[in-house]
Amino acid sequence: MTLPMSPPTGERAVADEGAVLRFQLDRFGDFLTLEQGTSPLTLEAYRRDVERLVDYARAKGAAAPGDVTSRILREFVYHLKDVGLAPASIRRNISAVRTYFKFLLSDGVVARDPSERLETPKRWRTLPDVLTIAEIEALLASPTLEQPLAFRDRAMLELAYGAGLRVSEWITLGVKDVLFEEKLVRVFGKGSKERLVPIGRSAIGAVATYMRELRPRLEKGAGKGILFLNARGEPLSRMGAWKILARHVETAKITKHVSPHTLRHSFATHLLEHGADLRAVQEMLGHVDISTTQIYTHVDREYLRKVHKQFHPRG
Repeated sequence: MTLPMSPPTGERAVADEGAVLRFQLDRFGDFLTLEQGTSPLTLEAYRRDVERLVDYARAKGAAAPGDVTSRILREFVYHLKDVGLAPASIRRNISAVRTYFKFLLSDGVVARDPSERLETPKRWRTLPDVLTIAEIEALLASPTLEQPLAFRDRAMLELAYGAGLRVSEWITLGVKDVLFEEKLVRVFGKGSKERLVPIGRSAIGAVATYMRELRPRLEKGAGKGILFLNARGEPLSRMGAWKILARHVETAKITKHVSPHTLRHSFATHLLEHGADLRAVQEMLGHVDISTTQIYTHVDREYLRKVHKQFHPRG
């Protein structure tokens, strides 16, 4: 049975008959019609959706259905968003892909279903605003010498952005966790998992100045070896760190909503914008699964699309 083939706008259709056979496209059509009782409109849409997937998978080196991995499927869904498909269309594509692999699995063509954990648009995580590099520079310049705790605040902001730290990691860093000679900071993340993150000259200089000029005066015996202390000489609380950040965001005249996590998101986004390897960023952020890190590549593309729409005369 041969179904009508309507190539998606702007994309090539599956061209050679060998690929049609290897990926079981005609047999999939029979499955939809004879076993699923699919309507003609849905039949055509599902066939088109799966052809789109096959084109994408072949471009990624998949010669047969068994070569299609969950990673290829995840990247395919991001690709659909990048080419401008609406969430409803993407959901239909995902439904088609799941039905396709259900068919392949039942027919023994594949041994596993890579679409099992595929996320739909409604489950995609949304991130807080990412600061531009100019906004980051304004934020880091906000602490001035007229402020009694300026050295601490500057060191804290430099380190939080410079190492992509979670707020829980800012406030639990020990004095001994800053490895000046190695230009690293030792971080204990979720589950007390240790990681080493490189830090640059600006962060190193700011932390060294704080430790030399201010921390000894703050330490009154209650610091517990923690790097960042409040005015009473005690370790900063999570709320204390939030308040410090909020004060400097206001001083820097940044109008976006900024949380401690915004600095972490900005760290990751800026690295990827400038060509950093995704695996390296994963290590620095302490992500167990690279799919968690991959969302930053997606956010970067979303930001570029937003800028184009806002500023291009024909956007």
